[in-house]
Amino acid sequence: MSTADTGTRTRRTPGLVPVTETLSTVERRPEEPSDRPAPLAPQAGRRAGAFWRLLVSELSLTFHRPRNLAMLAALATVPVIMGVSLRLFAGDDQVGGMIAAVAGNSLMLTFLALSALVLLMMPIAVSVVAGDALAGEAGGGTLRYLLAAPAGRTRLLAVKYLNAVVYAYAVTAVVALSALVTGLVLFPAGDVVLLSGTTVTMTDGLLRIALTVGYVGFALSAVAAVALAISAFTEVPIGAIAGTVVLIIACQVLRAIPALEAIAPYLLPTRFTGFDAVLRSPIDTGALTEGLLTFGAYIVMSLSIAWAHFTGKDVTS
Repeated sequence: MSTADTGTRTRRTPGLVPVTETLSTVERRPEEPSDRPAPLAPQAGRRAGAFWRLLVSELSLTFHRPRNLAMLAALATVPVIMGVSLRLFAGDDQVGGMIAAVAGNSLMLTFLALSALVLLMMPIAVSVVAGDALAGEAGGGTLRYLLAAPAGRTRLLAVKYLNAVVYAYAVTAVVALSALVTGLVLFPAGDVVLLSGTTVTMTDGLLRIALTVGYVGFALSAVAAVALAISAFTEVPIGAIAGTVVLIIACQVLRAIPALEAIAPYLLPTRFTGFDAVLRSPIDTGALTEGLLTFGAYIVMSLSIAWAHFTGKDVTS
């Protein structure tokens, strides 16, 4: 029987052994569908990894920069000076109100220090970091190199803001911790007499300090959002920083004008000291909620402005 009758033929290729082909191997068979799911694309994982690596890098740069560390040290020094001054005048019969409360209990120094510093000094420190976030990169010519990373513009904006938020809470924690330690050293510890006249335990007082730190940190996060929005419009960091500080001071001035009393509740600095609600029994949750909602509105508005401008901005530096 010939090979033609069996449907088999032998092909010789120079330099290779004979290859036998049959009609069954020559015929093309359709691929059978597989039940195994296709492997997931690693693109999302790579982007998430780039996001967290960029955030860690930003935090490392922020907390290793001498300027930022010097601001934290300066803020930590102020409660110490306040505590020592109050200790020297603790026996004066002229003192009263919050000062008398501090002299009577160590925990009250924390609330006094935050009340004094949150109006200007703490916002300035946060404005320096947030205002430098985008303007500093643009001014230094490194912004377009950052945009070449897989993170993208939206993720870069999110990283810059989260970095400023972490620094804002670090500022708040440093002031609160410095005031707490100073108060424990210089003044008696024990039950705390609130502004409403109610006495609570020291543990309860520490919990109220924790609530205050969370509230003030969120307030400074709103300041960071405003500074970041201004930073997206300029390549000069000092301009973004100064613009934020001037805006805060202008709001403080507007609050002092009786004719503009109607707009005062909508100004950002008005809610900075709203944490005094924790010094009442029961805690005035309504006042705290109003403050948090105000801060949230400023954050959403400022970040929306920053995103709308930054994502469509022609970056040449």
